[in-house]
Amino acid sequence: MSPSDVPASPVPEGRTPAVRPSALTSLALLDDLDQHPPEGPGADAADRLLLDTAAAWWTAGHPRDAVAVADDRWGALTLSLLAAPPELRPLTLRTGQDARSGELAAQANAVRHGLTDSLQALPRTCGVTEELVAGARTVLMPLPRALETLQDWTWLVAEHAADDVVLLAGGRDKHMTRSMNEVLAACFTDVVPGRGRGKARVLTARGPRRGRTAPFPRRQDHSGVSDLGLPPPLTLHAQGAVYGGTSLDPGTRLMLSTLADGSAEALPSADGTLLDLGCGNGTIAVWAALRDPDLQVTAVDQSASAVASTRLSAEAAGVADRVRTVRDDGLSRWPDGSVSTILLNPPFHRGNAVDPTVAHRLIAEAGRVLAPGGHLVCVWNSHLRHRPVLERRVGPTRQLARNPTFTVTESTRRR
Repeated sequence: MSPSDVPASPVPEGRTPAVRPSALTSLALLDDLDQHPPEGPGADAADRLLLDTAAAWWTAGHPRDAVAVADDRWGALTLSLLAAPPELRPLTLRTGQDARSGELAAQANAVRHGLTDSLQALPRTCGVTEELVAGARTVLMPLPRALETLQDWTWLVAEHAADDVVLLAGGRDKHMTRSMNEVLAACFTDVVPGRGRGKARVLTARGPRRGRTAPFPRRQDHSGVSDLGLPPPLTLHAQGAVYGGTSLDPGTRLMLSTLADGSAEALPSADGTLLDLGCGNGTIAVWAALRDPDLQVTAVDQSASAVASTRLSAEAAGVADRVRTVRDDGLSRWPDGSVSTILLNPPFHRGNAVDPTVAHRLIAEAGRVLAPGGHLVCVWNSHLRHRPVLERRVGPTRQLARNPTFTVTESTRRR
């Protein structure tokens, strides 16, 4: 479509419509949403401002068809649009979330507010993908904390959405930086920061720049991996939302070099299978499959980006036939006592804050699904002192390695 064919916008370039409280944010459901696992209120000031900004655009005359919600963290945006009055309800709506926990939170909140059938009827994608944003005319997106994630998803919108797309990206002021404006400006000709409200702000982007090279997935060849018992290079892939990108995580490296020297009882696996919990870019899963050509590996992560990245890393290493990827919240699909060997490098943060909560939950999940006598090898930041949790949730735990930053332990499930 040539520039002259793009539908005329009701709002001139460089401006946005005046944003006021709308019927979308007067809905009672916004005051009764939970995260998953339940940890606090599920709607924040950024969600509310995003909804009111979308309402302002639609009231000004921007079309309400082909609306996409990208990475709605707990359903605040999607459920509000489903429950909206007719004059503000999208004519067509689709949604996609990177984190499985976000999907589960949205489903639970839909049950609470009688919107289960409406949510299930929506077109949904596993992650933020081309399919989600293709032809979209309005995209609502909470701003991700990582610039790499924003770069990846912004490119997808600019490349595949409609020519007259309005991208609304909202976040809390304390998490926003000028670099976010620059990322959006690289993909759109018109980027306007909206007025702040409730310590939140929405960035509006229009005029997609087409034909730019996709920034993700990225790949990196790692030489000098002889301490891992592998010939170089080890090639890792990552989409934008994968923590650590294509790097060889130093904690993972310590764990794998420790396993390579035969310090653990966990390998070789008793039944020829191994589970990599929280697979990220696939380092652990690919390493295990390369080290043992008879091993069947299952790589699990709640992030759709991580699962896709692990799959790419396995394909690059020629082991995709022995690395199965699964997107799951913890290990909800596995019955108790069903796995003999688990390797785990748990996250130590939630957003920008150090938080052991997720690690403790994954350790508990590992303890639940390990068979009696099964092994969990875990690497963790030493200052977090996970050993008492490992002893309590899994079983007897011994230290395999330690350096100034990380500790590697092996826990054996009680018989």
